[in-house]
Amino acid sequence: MSSTVAPDQVNRIVWNQHHDPFEVLGPHQITQDDKTVWVVRAYLPSADAAWVVCPEERTEYPMESTHHPHFFECLLDRAELSNYQLRIKEGDHERVTYDPYAFRSPLLTDFDIHLFAEGNHHRIYEKLGAHLTEVDGVKGVYFAVWAPNARNVSVLGDFNWWDGRKHQMRRIGNGIWELFIPGLGAGTHYKYEIKNQEGHIYEKSDPYGFFQEVRPKTASIVADLETYEWQDQDWIEKRRQTDPLTQPISVYEVHLGSWLHASSAEPYIRPDGTEEPPVIVADLKPGARFLTYRELADKLIPYVKELGFTHIELLPIAEHPFDGSWGYQVTGYYAATSRYGSPQDLMYFIDQCHQNGIGVIVDWVPGHFPKDGHGLALFDGTHLYEHADPRKGEHKEWGTLVFNYSRNEVRNFLVANALFWFDKYHIDGIRVDAVASMLYLDYQRKPGEWVTNQYGGRENVEAADFLRQMNHVIFSYFPGILSIAEESTTWPMVSWPTYVGGLGFNLKWNMGWMHDMLDYFHMDPWFRQFHQNNITFSIMYAFSENFMLAFSHDEVVHGKSAMIGKMPGDEWQKYANLRCLYTYMYTHPGKKTLFMSNEFGQWNEWNVWGDLEWHLLQYEPHQKLKHFVSKLNEFYRSEPALYTQDFSYDGFEWIDCNDNRHSVVSFIRQSKDPQEYVITVCNFTPQPHAHYRVGVPEPGFYRELFNSDAREYGGSNMGNLGGKWADEWSFHGRPYSIDLCLPPLGVLVLKVDRIKTREIAGSEPPEESP
Repeated sequence: MSSTVAPDQVNRIVWNQHHDPFEVLGPHQITQDDKTVWVVRAYLPSADAAWVVCPEERTEYPMESTHHPHFFECLLDRAELSNYQLRIKEGDHERVTYDPYAFRSPLLTDFDIHLFAEGNHHRIYEKLGAHLTEVDGVKGVYFAVWAPNARNVSVLGDFNWWDGRKHQMRRIGNGIWELFIPGLGAGTHYKYEIKNQEGHIYEKSDPYGFFQEVRPKTASIVADLETYEWQDQDWIEKRRQTDPLTQPISVYEVHLGSWLHASSAEPYIRPDGTEEPPVIVADLKPGARFLTYRELADKLIPYVKELGFTHIELLPIAEHPFDGSWGYQVTGYYAATSRYGSPQDLMYFIDQCHQNGIGVIVDWVPGHFPKDGHGLALFDGTHLYEHADPRKGEHKEWGTLVFNYSRNEVRNFLVANALFWFDKYHIDGIRVDAVASMLYLDYQRKPGEWVTNQYGGRENVEAADFLRQMNHVIFSYFPGILSIAEESTTWPMVSWPTYVGGLGFNLKWNMGWMHDMLDYFHMDPWFRQFHQNNITFSIMYAFSENFMLAFSHDEVVHGKSAMIGKMPGDEWQKYANLRCLYTYMYTHPGKKTLFMSNEFGQWNEWNVWGDLEWHLLQYEPHQKLKHFVSKLNEFYRSEPALYTQDFSYDGFEWIDCNDNRHSVVSFIRQSKDPQEYVITVCNFTPQPHAHYRVGVPEPGFYRELFNSDAREYGGSNMGNLGGKWADEWSFHGRPYSIDLCLPPLGVLVLKVDRIKTREIAGSEPPEESP
């Protein structure tokens, strides 16, 4: 037969230079000898022969080579042609497959493309990426990727021997390339081969891919996120109806890869009976493997539940190539890391958290990304996701690139990614890393290494707009969630709503409080009398934002020492200081976060390559500190005064903050019910104080609810025998007062026992507290 296509068109296909291979390949109606017939064309680089197969007729038609040994054509004199197949002979091997170029209608609509172009396609992850789908009754995978400056894009995979000639994609609107490949399913490994305008080839993982190979391999894997059967509907509905800012929030921050390891000699058997290939930790931890998400569900969740934390915060679990980055250099923003198992395994972990009354917060990193060749850097041969100008597009200290927040499609990628984790994985919150690095153009840059904004300032206006858009979107879809900013500057209204000009977070880490507290507790207690301001200053600004108090992973690395090691004095004083600090933290306005190992007093800094020092729990001081944290969380959750008004002056009132001579402060925490309040008294020195008088607002018996110096926690057990009656003795500007014994390096929390007070009403209270 004579060829039905021009040689130059064939050459563009053969040399992979065609922006729309559908113009040449697949089925086409043509007129020949005044008749309308079908021609099927296929480029099959390794084929020796090929046939068009019509399954419904059980007939096949031979294809002929034209212009090139591997370019085949076949004429079919018929009115209709649908769902045909190709039988392909490659040496001694034959296979039958559907022709990808027979499926001609893009699955992305013009409206999808329009929304993406303007940065408002909130669920673009359901369109771009690799998706299991069915077209005209044929199952397969639909691939779509944004690469506007590419000359050509192909899908590479284990299904085509990683040959970019075999599945060339076509360009549709706004630089999106797409192709439906029939016959593929979940578990398919793939990448995109991207050629820039000069023909240089880049092999890239899928920016919207849901799963990746275990490092150091980098291929994306087709995954099904829709088949997991969630059992947390009650949790999700309750969350939707609840204002989290009026609830107790105490967070256990965890790095899944170093909380605990298993022996590589102990395989994990999946629920279906298959053996999970172990993911070895590193050469620095020989013979160890990571626990899977399902194993972590069995071990971590009961542990956190025993400790009484309300939430688990996971250091970044999006895919990242280097274990030592702790997850903060992300290459797969939509892919849960495969170190610990599959996406469904992570869903199981989060589902089990919810069924055990524990929320899940995920660290999210929209501030920068690494330069790894398979990632977002120079994605289509140009600075697509990052700024071209290194003065705006690079964090030299971190060796990472900065997202171009002014580009609609990049902003859409990130906004949709935040929504994705709530939508597909049912997480309860995000903690946004390094917000300050996003907000300031001169962040960690020397003079001359940064450029101003359009107004001549140092503020990154586009980044601020992106954060507002992101928070507005996620709260619109998922009320009741948390969005937490790690922001270390005085940028105003970080945790204020977007409709009043805020950035839209509902919590912000209080970095100032954290630094003040650690500086204060690090010093010898004798010197604390000269630094009372460290303790009291935070209340000056405590209600300007919705603050979370955090002692995070950053405070126990890089020579800063573990928490117990920061404390002064002998071993007893170190533990007493730590109990004192934690109790002050839990009674101070703001939600709470503690990093793993802080709960039992690990002596060494956190090491990402090793386990926590679990062997320490065989020793009584560490056991008692862990028990203390458990009881502290239990006490915190039981007292509405400690959490219902964290962000209002109505919830806090100093009794006395000026007794620097004794390094003592006292204050009231108030719930919305005027009769529900607690009195907190803190003694920050190892010197106990007998007959220490504290003013209180009303008469009655003040029961000692919590004492950080109790014997069960490893303290000296100095206290007030259960409580004290108030005396009609005006003190601290209040009509009544109580005479307390303050334990060394101890915190007392007291509350009016109204039942006991009513029982004794009308009679004189005893001279000595019972």
